[in-house]
Amino acid sequence: MTPEIRPLVMRANRLLGASLVEHNLVKIEHLEQANERLLEILNFDELSQATVLGVLAYELKAVKEDDVLAHLVDSEGIGLVDLRCYDVSDEIRKNLDLQACWATWSVPFDREEDFIFIATAYYLSPAVRNYWEKLLKAPIIWYGTTLENISTLLERVESERGTVA
Repeated sequence: MTPEIRPLVMRANRLLGASLVEHNLVKIEHLEQANERLLEILNFDELSQATVLGVLAYELKAVKEDDVLAHLVDSEGIGLVDLRCYDVSDEIRKNLDLQACWATWSVPFDREEDFIFIATAYYLSPAVRNYWEKLLKAPIIWYGTTLENISTLLERVESERGTVA
């Protein structure tokens, strides 16, 4: 993990956790446990495992990812995408910053005219949205997706490139 990515990981996860608590999707006690676990994961430099949402959903079982996605649709008005059924163009795949994608649990997956489509499991983190908006300097259409969808796509790209996060 490059030195500039670690603060992004921390900010993305911290603000996601705060939003999950604010929207009554998790309890503060669970978030505190998840944050401790996240720090352990980061000490091992495992970027592809550095997800407070993953810890909350799959280790602590404090929230269901489906509940977070339902909240995104109902309260935030964004759509969902299943990246397993989507053929991401070669141009987009070759230009992906894999560390930024892992750090934000988000991936640009299409472009239509001036609009860029991004799938994310971290929409509730303002740090994630701000990062991509500043980086791309283009209008973004956001879609919610699962951690597994993001992970599968990024692992496929890593395999094609012969790299690992």
